[in-house]
Amino acid sequence: MAENAGPAATASPVAQTIDLLGDRVTVAILRDAFVDHVRRFGEWLDRTGAPPAILTSRLNALVDAGLMRRTPQSGGYDRHDYLLTDLGLATWELLVAIWSWQREWSADGLLQPELVHVRCGHRGPPELICRHCGRLAKARDVHVEMDPDSLVLAGKGWRRSTRSTPTLSRVDLQFTEVMEAIGDRWSALVTGLALSGVRRFGEFQSILKISPSTLTERLARLTEAQMITRDDGGREYRMTPRGRALFPIFAFQVAWAQQAHPDVPVEQLGPRLHHDACGNWFDPALRCRGCDAVLDRTSVQFHA
Repeated sequence: MAENAGPAATASPVAQTIDLLGDRVTVAILRDAFVDHVRRFGEWLDRTGAPPAILTSRLNALVDAGLMRRTPQSGGYDRHDYLLTDLGLATWELLVAIWSWQREWSADGLLQPELVHVRCGHRGPPELICRHCGRLAKARDVHVEMDPDSLVLAGKGWRRSTRSTPTLSRVDLQFTEVMEAIGDRWSALVTGLALSGVRRFGEFQSILKISPSTLTERLARLTEAQMITRDDGGREYRMTPRGRALFPIFAFQVAWAQQAHPDVPVEQLGPRLHHDACGNWFDPALRCRGCDAVLDRTSVQFHA
């Protein structure tokens, strides 16, 4: 369903990132490209169970956004391989954050493959740190800053309904639960504010300039998904442990948006995260729990 319809091009970079990467078919495509080096349409068709038109749409969107490039397959037949670009490869931390949440908080978590740090052999989720100061970072350690003008842009543009996306065939790729929190702009913005300590309905509405009905629906959805709970007589919304565990996902969405739009002034990016402990804009990174090394894309593998 369209909400606050308007030209999608007016969306802020963070809103564009949520539109692009807050979709479970897209996440499944990227996950298979990373983990199993899938590059052909037919392989994704078999793995995801997505209708061909949906899969084509998502692959085209990734190409248009610069995350993938098409290369002709040998032998002609007007077929292509889809290869990750440097910008596409830069989503690896976001994918690890989504995997980490799925591993710990979804019903099928034990069916997820294990993340292994190749150098030390440690298995399991890494920990989130600030790249500037090296300290562990939790949602309580940062606050969200949003320029009012960027918020107006963030709310505009067509957004597909996350509840109408097709069911994926593989259990470990469904991502249904996590997409309740990050699968559309308003849900992601409400989640981000709740993670930074906003609790009352009026606060959400004042900051986001969102309609009461839209805000009520998003809060109800997050409550139903057990990301948020109501207390103080129902007047405050607080993140549950399950909801607070979403923080790395939100942090890497914001960080990737900055990387994908290097020429956009920081005040126009949309939501920004400020690390209170060191006084810098929050630059998230992943650290191995086994050897304390900061991880990069080439130092980790997924093992079934």
